[in-house]
Amino acid sequence: MTNRQRHVPFCLAALPILLWIGSSSQFLNAAGKPDDAAPKAAAKSAPAQAPDTFKVLFDTTKGPVEVEVHRDWAPLGADRFYRLVKSGYFDGAAFFRVVPNFVVQFGLAANPAVTKKWDTKIKDDPVKQTNRTGSIVFATAGPNTRTTQLFINLRSNSSLDGMGFAPFGMVLGDGMQVVEKINSEYGERPDQGAITSQGKAYLDAKFPRLDYIKKASVE
Repeated sequence: MTNRQRHVPFCLAALPILLWIGSSSQFLNAAGKPDDAAPKAAAKSAPAQAPDTFKVLFDTTKGPVEVEVHRDWAPLGADRFYRLVKSGYFDGAAFFRVVPNFVVQFGLAANPAVTKKWDTKIKDDPVKQTNRTGSIVFATAGPNTRTTQLFINLRSNSSLDGMGFAPFGMVLGDGMQVVEKINSEYGERPDQGAITSQGKAYLDAKFPRLDYIKKASVE
């Protein structure tokens, strides 16, 4: 995945959806230094295929957000999402870009070694569901380039359907009320390259009021 993905245009303009996550979790070795082997082990141990349907609970700084995933909507996307959650990838992850009435974005780990470890592309799924309010979707930098970055649609964005963005799940119940409260004050200011290279340290220093996922778990 390149550092600057095209992702999704903003409304009818050609603005990118830049999906980045900060995480409070760090993988440390016995000497207290970052351990690159830990994210490798986590990715390797995660199950390859998701259940037909499953739910994920995001415990966020704004409250709980429950997502229901349907594997038949987008099998490859559902499998990747399941593996990421089971590996702990999203624990501590920041919602780094929020565009009101459009999308909430996330998807890069605070530990750059974790982001790098999961930087393997998956093929596209056919778009079987529309990008309606509350749907969760992988971003893309073009054909067959999905990795870890995600967005939640804050409105009906059906114009994205023809661009290959395949929803694989939906936010349930009152979860969208929580999603809509996620802090949008920083807009699109967080820099992707800096998040990739510095992770959560950069976000904490420059954008300390970002909301984030405290923990994500399969229910």
